[in-house]
Amino acid sequence: MRQAGARKDEIHQHSGWVIPLGFLAAILLLSGLFLGWYLRPGPKPSGEAFTGQSGAVDLHVRGVPFKVPANYLDGAAARNGGDVNSLALAALFPSMRGYTETDAALFHGNAPDTPVVRISLRADSVSLDGRARLARIYRPYIQGAGTAGPFGLTRYEFARNSGYERSELFAGESGGDLLLFLCERPSPNLPSPNCIAIDRPLAEGLSYTYRFKRAWLARWREMSGGVSGLIERLRAPD
Repeated sequence: MRQAGARKDEIHQHSGWVIPLGFLAAILLLSGLFLGWYLRPGPKPSGEAFTGQSGAVDLHVRGVPFKVPANYLDGAAARNGGDVNSLALAALFPSMRGYTETDAALFHGNAPDTPVVRISLRADSVSLDGRARLARIYRPYIQGAGTAGPFGLTRYEFARNSGYERSELFAGESGGDLLLFLCERPSPNLPSPNCIAIDRPLAEGLSYTYRFKRAWLARWREMSGGVSGLIERLRAPD
């Protein structure tokens, strides 16, 4: 009887391990299948940020109509169209073409010279032009006067503890407008710095910004023209 009881206890002890091990094996198997499916070559699910499809999507941003090829839209939700408060676009400089599977590595990369321009259209109740924005928003945080910078730009230094001390501000005249570029300082901890072209009015209550790698700052005039030209092409008649 003691031997039979021992065998029964042994069976119960072994069976206690079988269920957790089986459960763990099932989780690992399902995880492997999911990862393999997600990383497979070829077209990705529609939830991806970019698509190679170029069908036009009708959108209204703060009431302003746009007709945007889907491969310019940064985010799956925007591909549903309709009324939105903000819109994110992406294009390759200098051609200003949208996403393709061939260019996928560029759109997802973060190299210092990655040629992707990321454009953001959004509501702006202030709607200041460059000169007014420099005077009212940034001047209180600027240290000293502007100095001659590279590429025909004026360079401004921010005061320490201003919140902007890790960046530099550049200003350039273009067609009577003053364009402002807030650029991250390169450092060992930031080997791939960005520049942001600060809000530019587009329509009543609507402005746009665009972000690009600092390595392309030398071509700021061409960049500005390419972005504004793209937005005008995507804007639908009222």
